[in-house]
Amino acid sequence: MSRSAAQSDREMALDLCPILRPVTAELDIYETLLRAWQKKINLVSAQTLPSLWLRHFADSAQIAASFPDILCWADLGSGGGFPGMVTALLLKGREGAVVHLIESDQRKAAFLRAVSRETGAPAIVHVGRIEQELPALVGKIEGVSARALAPLPQLVAWSQEVLWKGGIGAFLKGEDWRNELTSLEAEGSFQFRTIASRTNSAARLIAVAKEFRADRQFSGQVSGD
Repeated sequence: MSRSAAQSDREMALDLCPILRPVTAELDIYETLLRAWQKKINLVSAQTLPSLWLRHFADSAQIAASFPDILCWADLGSGGGFPGMVTALLLKGREGAVVHLIESDQRKAAFLRAVSRETGAPAIVHVGRIEQELPALVGKIEGVSARALAPLPQLVAWSQEVLWKGGIGAFLKGEDWRNELTSLEAEGSFQFRTIASRTNSAARLIAVAKEFRADRQFSGQVSGD
């Protein structure tokens, strides 16, 4: 990838998600580590590396941008750190902020620890399966996030104890989000909001809650779809 193309990707991401600007130094470190580790383990799709800032950093930033008052998260199947590590970087410096990154792959967990250590992100890495690690965090977290991990019904099933206790689910979904949402809407156990994606007009951030409280700040363009 040419230097001009990389710069264009970076600038486009910062324009779409200005919330990233205060942590560009940390994201530069993150990018360097990811590109180095990517040579040994598959952290992201190789096709997306030329647009790393837009496809991964900016896309992930939508979680923190949409729920600015949530300081404690669990991120499911964190992989290369998207969206959880980006959320942690955006919360850096805020008192009480922590993002619990749940990842079953030991090598990816080692990568996540390296990024947290080098950037100072308030992240704690848990190595294990979601159904084993998430229950221990109930009562300690306010939100659950995930991206490109599993169908929406499965994400809600994993997160339901957190949701029943007043937490928020924030799940970045691709173009097939309507089909995934239909079955959950019919069930009627939770409320949903769809937020238009800043990085892909066909994608959505799906917010899930037992009830969307009036006292909780909620930011983003709620989609009419």
